[in-house]
Amino acid sequence: MATISEFRKTFDQRRLRSFSEQIRKEVVRKIEKNQLSVSEASQEYEVSRTSIYKWVYRYSGLYKKGHRQIIEPMSSSEQIKSLKQRIKELEQIVGKKQIELDFYKKMIELAEEDLGVEIKKKAGSKLSYGSGKTDTQ
Repeated sequence: MATISEFRKTFDQRRLRSFSEQIRKEVVRKIEKNQLSVSEASQEYEVSRTSIYKWVYRYSGLYKKGHRQIIEPMSSSEQIKSLKQRIKELEQIVGKKQIELDFYKKMIELAEEDLGVEIKKKAGSKLSYGSGKTDTQ
């Protein structure tokens, strides 16, 4: 069991800090604008999440104690990560489609060479619907 002197040592070693009202309001403003989450603010300023929530309840116009709301919406850094991941996925899809397109073009070229028939239409050419003759003529 810890003695009183050991407790005082650990208590004295803790950093007792106070933040100005201006800094607290700035943190709350960042949370309201989704630039920072409560967890991120807690880590960045080395303050407990409980303290951050107290600041939010005191200085926020959006979040008041007693109202049930989500205090920790997705921060902008999380949104950026999510969007970068989505861009990566879409780039992979575009890459696969480009490979397919190149494959199909090459297959058409090879078929044209083997068959001696023009398969793909040139830009500006008219559609042909056959010879225009039927069996009844």
